[in-house]
This record gives sequence, C-alpha cells and structure tokens, in this order.
Amino acid sequence: MTVKVLIVDDSAFMRNALANMLSSDAEIKVIGTARDGVEAVEKVAQLKPDVVTMDVEMPRMDGIEALRLIMDKTPVPVIMVSSLTTEGAHVTLDALDYGAVDFIPKNLSELSINIVKIKAMLIDKVKQIARCSKVRKPSRTASSARPVPPVRIAPALSTGARRISLVAIGTSTGGPRAIQEIIPHLPKDFPVPIVIAQHMPSNFTGPFADRLNQLSQITVKEAQEGETLKAGVALVAPGRGHMCLTRPRGLETVVSIEEHHDELIYRPSVDFLMASVAELFPGRALGVILTGMGNDGVKGLAALKKSGGRIFAQDEDTCVVYGMPRAVVDAGIADKVLAIEEMAGEIINAV
Repeated sequence: MTVKVLIVDDSAFMRNALANMLSSDAEIKVIGTARDGVEAVEKVAQLKPDVVTMDVEMPRMDGIEALRLIMDKTPVPVIMVSSLTTEGAHVTLDALDYGAVDFIPKNLSELSINIVKIKAMLIDKVKQIARCSKVRKPSRTASSARPVPPVRIAPALSTGARRISLVAIGTSTGGPRAIQEIIPHLPKDFPVPIVIAQHMPSNFTGPFADRLNQLSQITVKEAQEGETLKAGVALVAPGRGHMCLTRPRGLETVVSIEEHHDELIYRPSVDFLMASVAELFPGRALGVILTGMGNDGVKGLAALKKSGGRIFAQDEDTCVVYGMPRAVVDAGIADKVLAIEEMAGEIINAV
C-alpha cells in the first residue's frame, strides 16, 4: 500500500522539508502541496489523499478553518503541524476536538539538529495513521464545553467484592478526545485518585490538564514533583519527563517526575507509570489503556495484572489507532474490552 500525502503549509521551506522527508520512504508518495487553507480544501477534494499534514497559521484561511471544512465535506486523517508553545498547544487541542487525529512539532531550530529523529517520527505517524486510523466526527466546538450525557451505572458490587483504590490511564494518538469521553463523565465525589500518562510535549500537558479541568466535575491538573494523591483528583503526567508513584516515607503515595531514562521511547511513558502503580497498589489498581500507536503500556500493565490489578482496554471500533490497546488485548491481560462510550460507566462501577 502506497500512502498518498497532501502537505499544507504557507512556508516553501517547510513544504519542501516535509516532502523530502516523507518521499524518502518507498511506501509514501507526496501527491501535492497547498499554500493555505483554501487550496487545502480544494486539493483534498480533488486529489483524495490518505493523510494530510496541516499547518495552523496561514493566509486567506488558517489550518483550523480548513480542518473544519475538510472534516465536514471530505473527511480524511489530518495531522496538525504545531508550534511547541503554550498558544500552539491550545490551538492543537482545538484541532483535535475538530477532528485532527494527531500532531507533529513545528520546531525549525530542531529540524536541522534532530532531522533523523523527526524524520523517523513523521514517517511512522503518517504510515500508521493511514493504515489504522478512523476519521471521526468532531467531538465538540472548541469554544464551549459540550453537555455531559449520563453514563450507564451497574448495580452496586456485592459485599466482599474487590474494590479499586487507584485508576491509571495510558494513551497516545487520539488520547485527548478519548480521555474527554471519560474524565468529564466522572462524578464530583469520585472516590479514588486518577493518574494519566498521555504522550505529549512538555508545553502541551499543562493546557491539556486545564482544558480537562474546565470540562469536568472532578479536579484535573498537571502533576507536580512530590504531590500527594487525592481522591477525586486526576493528575496528568508532565511531558518533560516520566511520572511514577513512590512512597518515600512509607505512608503517603506521592508523584515523582524523572527526566532521564533515555531507553524509554515515549514521553511520558505509560509503562513507567503502570509499573510503579503495580508495585504500590497490588490488587487495588485499575489500569485503562486507550487509543494509541505502538505498544507502550503493555509491559507495565502486565506487571499490574500479575500484582492482582484489573485492566480495561478500549475496543478497536472506537480507537483512532488500535495499537496500544491491541498489544494489551493480544497479550491476554485485558479484563474488559470496551467502547469508549462505555468506559466511564465501567470505571465508576469498579471503584
């Protein structure tokens, strides 16, 4: 299968750089370029690409408006090319709400320094998204939070049934939208802490946590070093490192952020977080694995399962990319495989 790509960017340098990187792979063919959103909408309809890379700031029509029109008229997987700034994070999160499946950093200073790493990441994302991703309708407008519909709650567990003391969630591509299908549905008095590892750059995790907090009844925040876990508080792992849980004084469980571990490919690592959860909450943790490329999380969740914990995996039909959940399901360690619409209710039932 040859993946057909349309590149949209107002910078001739970026169009050429992206085209050269993608064209170096025999399985990818750049079938066209566009200089602004108007051309992008026209060429998507005309050329029917498998994947579009979309810049945000462009003349005549910006990338967000072009994305909205494309998703309305001729839906196709769109990868946003985003600046690694706080403002870039907010715009990118809007784009993910409008239907973009993923994003790549637009960092000109690193383009020449880390060209090999950026090239490999870009090629991998384009190929996997073309083959695995599903185009979904926008989840909401970026300007207002959508109403939270009720979730199905099962009857209370019988006396003596095992209860959960911590929920740990791991995800990557498609994760921001998937998590927004879970956290805003949880009640204000949710009785246990939540920890979240979402593959995301350091400047993005804070705005992502803030957005979740605005949409949710529980408190959501970016985790800080030494922070204590609290019931009804969801902590998002900072993108600058890898989050794990520790118990340094033998009493309270706190967050630790480690910025090394070069052996870990994804940041923040789901495996790293889940392994610490397995160690500190044997038999009392619920691990949730959501949409994402690759297999980050399967080793940590295997340890969690071995310790007596439970595991929920998102099903293939509702994943943007069925990679991380597939690895867990194929390993035979998932207790339940659920549509994303069912996940919040099942989590509530488990705690």
